[in-house]
Amino acid sequence: MKRRPVPAAALALLGWLLPGGGYLLIGRRFQFALSLLLVSVAFAIGIVLQGGLLWPQAGELQGLDGFTTLLAQASALMKTLAGGPYLLARFFDYSPGFLDGRLHEYGTVLLVVAGVLNMFALADAWELRKAGR
Repeated sequence: MKRRPVPAAALALLGWLLPGGGYLLIGRRFQFALSLLLVSVAFAIGIVLQGGLLWPQAGELQGLDGFTTLLAQASALMKTLAGGPYLLARFFDYSPGFLDGRLHEYGTVLLVVAGVLNMFALADAWELRKAGR
């Protein structure tokens, strides 16, 4: 029995909202479970280490060169790509400032890593969908 193709919009939306959700739609349960675990754990540890979720404000970027400012803004965008965990954190009003907390650098890096891992999983599921595997 041949499977119906997964609509691209559904794959993109579920893959962003639920880490690894694209794998779930194409029937790759192990990859789904692994992606969900990795993204969720990275995001949770980032929250515990007080990583910043908010966009950096102008005052926080004052005195930095243009490249460093660009990196700070790009990292804020990457955190949103974690999808569901990011939305849950914002819903429950977790929003320390950009430079708050003693371990904020490690936490912020882990939040960015969670977003990157989610995008890698989404891109891989997208390619597997196109290849028909």
